Amino acid sequence: MNAFQESEIGGESEMAKFAGTSRREFLRNSGRLLIGFQMLPFVCAAMDDKFTAHPVAGNGKSIDSWLQFDSEGILTVITGKMELGQGIRTALMQMAAEELNLQMDRVRIIVADTAQTQDERYTAGSGSIEGSGNSIRQAAAEARRALLKLAADHFNAVPEKLTVENGLIQYGAKSIAYQDLIKGKQLEMDVTGNAPLKQHTEYKLVGKGVARTDIAQMAAAQPYYIQDMRLPGMVHVRVLRPPVYGAKLVSLPRDEVLKLPGVSQLVVNGSFVAVVAADEYQCIKALRLLREKAQWSSPALSPLPAGLYDDILQKGTGTETVEEKSDVDKGLSGASVKLEAVYKRPYHIHGSIGPSCAIAEWKDGLLTIWSHSQGVYPLRRTISDLLNLPEGKIRIIGVPGSGCYGHNGADDVAGDAALMAMQVPGKPVRVQWMREDEHQWEPYGSAMVLRIKGGLDAERRVTAWQTEIWSDTHSTRPGGNAGHLLAGRDLEKSFSFKSGGFSGGSHRNSVPLYDFSAQKIILHNYKGPLRTSALRSLGAYANIFALESFMDELAFKAGKDPVAFRLAHLKDQRAKAVVALLVEKAGWRRDEVGKGGWRKGSKELSGEGFAFAQYKNNAAYCAVRAEVLIDPVKKTYKVTKLSSAIDAGQTINSTGVINQTAGGMIQAASWTMMEEVVYDQKGIVSTSWDKYPILRFAEVPHTEVFLLDRPELEPMGAGEAAQGPTAAAIANAIFHATGSRLREIPLLPEKIDWKKLS
Repeated sequence: MNAFQESEIGGESEMAKFAGTSRREFLRNSGRLLIGFQMLPFVCAAMDDKFTAHPVAGNGKSIDSWLQFDSEGILTVITGKMELGQGIRTALMQMAAEELNLQMDRVRIIVADTAQTQDERYTAGSGSIEGSGNSIRQAAAEARRALLKLAADHFNAVPEKLTVENGLIQYGAKSIAYQDLIKGKQLEMDVTGNAPLKQHTEYKLVGKGVARTDIAQMAAAQPYYIQDMRLPGMVHVRVLRPPVYGAKLVSLPRDEVLKLPGVSQLVVNGSFVAVVAADEYQCIKALRLLREKAQWSSPALSPLPAGLYDDILQKGTGTETVEEKSDVDKGLSGASVKLEAVYKRPYHIHGSIGPSCAIAEWKDGLLTIWSHSQGVYPLRRTISDLLNLPEGKIRIIGVPGSGCYGHNGADDVAGDAALMAMQVPGKPVRVQWMREDEHQWEPYGSAMVLRIKGGLDAERRVTAWQTEIWSDTHSTRPGGNAGHLLAGRDLEKSFSFKSGGFSGGSHRNSVPLYDFSAQKIILHNYKGPLRTSALRSLGAYANIFALESFMDELAFKAGKDPVAFRLAHLKDQRAKAVVALLVEKAGWRRDEVGKGGWRKGSKELSGEGFAFAQYKNNAAYCAVRAEVLIDPVKKTYKVTKLSSAIDAGQTINSTGVINQTAGGMIQAASWTMMEEVVYDQKGIVSTSWDKYPILRFAEVPHTEVFLLDRPELEPMGAGEAAQGPTAAAIANAIFHATGSRLREIPLLPEKIDWKKLS
């Protein structure tokens, strides 16, 4: 039997029983919810073949917009946020279960489905717990209050005399279950925000390390990702992408391709070319032939990498003052010690392990798309524009993809699938990108240049600070204009691309959290040669790398210990506490400022580096300590250990926060040590893993994370907090060991001044 045809909770008989009913009728009448995420996120797609884009439950203000019980007391949590591997499905279920006094095995979740969930735009910016989580928590508290009121009326008692244990309300020796109170109805009253939340001292689930069931599925190699998804009667599609941005199709070997075994269609619309076949490998062979013999008119990419940073500095426009406090020029001119440095970050790819994939089906005048997009509603609006099809005729169902924090090719491949589904009506159409498609065509994290000036007074305190930033946009996610999709730009009647603008993503975390008497942050916009958009932490990665490297440089100039120097400029007590926790738990052994030590019994030099930031200056506080080993003979280095302390306010799932922080450090280490998009005038060169290396398992440093839980406070975003501090901590550790200050990412060994160690 196909694993995708039946869910853990409901089977084919129930699907048939309720086919053709509205979603609300289905939820009210079914004995069990056919949710699609516990086993696989897309099994629910088959439950209503006559889906007509019924409105989602509730209005965003009612309890049943976020929570629903079935007749057996199973609670379904409903969120418009997408599971990306960050573990929000487990954390959001924890929050709901906690408020309703349920055990986790009584809770399920539906994520990111335009037919079933609210429009919560994008899953981005480490905001899912703060946004969707807060809505779900408030709805659960409101539901608990309503259920206790119903039970009180049932028992002729007052709510304060009732207790709840795993969905069973008790009054003395009497009891009644949630589902017996509801009797198949939904809780349609509004969420007022006035229902009292549980006190943190009463928590049984929140703050604990609840295991993620999806991890077990991945570890057991069970079908989980959209790349694993198979539907009956499905056909396969490969899209022939141009060799470079702006290339136009000249000719194709049409007849040769159509003669290949299994090939049923070759679709050509302007410069959009796609081949359809019954078998995936037949499709791949047809694509290979197309790549070999297609002729294109291709413009040259410019500027080339050798001149990129100079071009960024020369052509930056649209100067914007992000922050200004006091007279920076006066502070710098009067400083006892002055310092200026320029930091550079290259283009980075997302590096999703599974290339982007989507499935679409055009049937009975309705288009269903299964996608790992991080914004199913914005994608639906964009697909509507692409096809000139009403949004009510389109359903986007979120399915996890194999890797991505940010805007990779998920939306583009969904656009490909939507176009091709219209060409193959009545059949599911699976579009799978190849590795070279992913590396060549996804939107990259922008290259950036940062120039920082600082001054110290006679007491060796920072008297003035100025940062200038040059960056391309970090925001070109689809939001309604089909020009944001690759396919939309290649059609004969093409859609023009409209930049997402130079949003706060460019200067994110550029404003120091430190207490400086004068500071100024300036942003310059730059339109670069490569396609860019959101990559995990956006501009914060480069901004913190530069800021925390420069703090280390100032500490060295001041003759101060780097940690002590930072603490002397911090007023935020939570920031100080995170720094202190890391020093206490991970240690800090600096004996001489800026000088590492020979490892005992070895010819290797050791170094340690420190960095700190509060993500977005309003999310999680994170400090990172990096340890490196330098081999002066081989002229190489390795990061041996990364330690972190993090304060994300109230912790929901402690294991989740620790895993996210550790994973963030590892990913950032890979970016920092070796990653860089390589291109020439003909296009992207780094189209494979050997040409775009990432950390292999043997190279991954040991990690440890120390969690500072504050259950009495609001939870804060934690998923992107480690990126920037990790980069700076590694650079600072290299300087400590070698005396070489590396300011250009990637921090390749050949950039170290090995003569200083001779």
